[in-house]
Order: sequence, then structure tokens, then C-alpha cells
Amino acid sequence: MSYQPQFTITPSLLAQVEAIAALRERILGATIELTWIPALQKDTRARNVHASTAIEGNPLTLEQVRALEEGRELATSGVRAKREVVNYFAGLRYVEKRSSIKRISHDDLFELHRILAGEVMDQGEAGRYRTIAVQVGRYMPPPPLEVSGLMFEWLEWWNKDSVKLSPVLSSAILHHRFETIHPFADGNGRTGRALALWELYRRGFDTHHIFSVDEYYWEDRPRYYKELEAVRKAGEDLSGWLEYCAEGLQQTLERVWLRVQTFSVNTLAKLVLRPKQEQLLNLLRDHHSLAPAEIWATLGVSRQGAMDLLHPLLKAGLVEKVGGKKTGRYTLKKP
Repeated sequence: MSYQPQFTITPSLLAQVEAIAALRERILGATIELTWIPALQKDTRARNVHASTAIEGNPLTLEQVRALEEGRELATSGVRAKREVVNYFAGLRYVEKRSSIKRISHDDLFELHRILAGEVMDQGEAGRYRTIAVQVGRYMPPPPLEVSGLMFEWLEWWNKDSVKLSPVLSSAILHHRFETIHPFADGNGRTGRALALWELYRRGFDTHHIFSVDEYYWEDRPRYYKELEAVRKAGEDLSGWLEYCAEGLQQTLERVWLRVQTFSVNTLAKLVLRPKQEQLLNLLRDHHSLAPAEIWATLGVSRQGAMDLLHPLLKAGLVEKVGGKKTGRYTLKKP
């Protein structure tokens, strides 16, 4: 037997894939040979680490994750929380270095899991398929005796048949099937998301490693788990899951485009957008221009808080004020 995913490419999914392809080309066209790509890669790596570990309950903030990456000590965090973050950074580096290998093996999976789950497992052994039964919420994954065979079929599909599909679809399929099998005793969520990213790298979809789709999953974690469960309720039909993942990748690329514009500003090459600033830029993109009162009301911040968000964007040349002193509005600056 071999694994054959079940899904339908709906008109909505097709439109999403086409929009993603257009966004990707725009982003990669803008990033070629620019000196600030390493800074954007560093920012993306930190966002991936923060989001994927936070989904599993890690309490560290994005700024704390960045501090750990830079080798700074954290005074107010547990050993395990820090270890999970350090492990995930190492896991991403492993995936990045092996992004061009042609065939993924069981040993590759074991090594990735050893890196991600080392010293942070509640049960089982890092780098080995589980030998115990596990339960995920109300879901009972396959019994341990079936894991090796199911993973063999999964790897065969990845190495042979996945290339027939867009990486937008194949990465989502690999992600869900891995979580369904749940091959390790612990650490499957982090590993599955890292593997989905690995597929995007292997297929040349994210050649600069500047996309962080895990942020999308983390920002609405209940929906993430609900969408995983919905496939099982639909008799393993992946159509809804594929639309959900494509939606996430599209939103991710829209954010990356904003970050590309931010990092491409020569005067503030190191400007890193705060979440509220990204929200503000998205608002300006959707509404064309906003009055100051509209900004602080929509973002739920004070007048001074809104100005604190705006000043770096104005200085960077991403946003400009148009109109008079009393009637002025803020808008995205045209390139």
C-alpha cells in the first residue's frame, strides 16, 4: 500500500495558489542581491521559533526569543522554555543547511527530532519513533506497531509524488499527515511544522528563508487545532485544510512584502516591525489613508501610543502625512 492524500482543488484554493505565486515572485524579485537579506532572515528565523514554540505553550516573548538567539541571558524564564527555543533555532539551521537534499530518510527525521526535542521531552526518547500509545485531545493516533510502516509510506510519498503538486499544497499535506501519524512520543507539533517548512525550502519556494507561516498558526491557535481535527471529521478529506494553509501562506507573504519594504529603506536597515506597526501598515494598505483618531481607535492604543508607532515609520519613509495640520491623514508612501 502507499499513501494517497484525498483532496479537491476548489476554485477558491486555485485562486489562493495563484495569488501566492504572484506575491512570491514580487518578493523574490525585490530581494535579489540586497545586502539586508541576512537581517530579514534573522528576523524571520526568530519569528518562526517564537511562533512554533508558543503554539506548544512556551511562554517566552518574541523579544526574549531574539535575546536568546543573540546569546543574551534571560533572568526570568525557566530552563525548559529556554531549551525549547534554543533547540528550535538549531532545528531551523539543520533544515536550512539540508534544504537541497534530494531524498529525505528516516535518519534525517530522527536527527531533526533529536535536535528539536532533546532534553525537553515529557515521555519517550528523542530521535526514535514512539513505542507507546498516545492521545492528542480526543484523537487517538495509530498504535506504535503501525508507526514505522506509516512513516515509510509518508516518506515515499514525500520523496516521489509530492513533486507533482505545488509546494503550497505538498507542504500542507505533509504537515497534516505527520501530525495524524504522530510518530514520536512528544514534540510532534514542532517537528511537523519544521518539516512543512523544509518542504518549502527543498522545492525552492522560499529560497531566501524569509517566510514565517507559523505566526499565522500561532495567532489563532484554537483555529489551527480545529482545522487539524476537521480533516478527520471529513473522513481524511484535506480540501479544507489546504485552503486554510493557503490562506495562511498568502497572509504570510503579504506581511513579508511589508517587511521587505521596511528593510529596503537605506536609512533604517535594521528597523524591525512591531506587531502593532504591521497591523497599522495593513490598515493603511486597505484604507488608503487614516486620520490620527481612526488609527488609535482601531489599534486600541492611546494617542501617544499611536504616535510612537508612527514616528519610526515616518522616519523610514514608509508612511507619510498628507493634508493640513488639523486635517492631516496618514498614508503609505508610494515607492
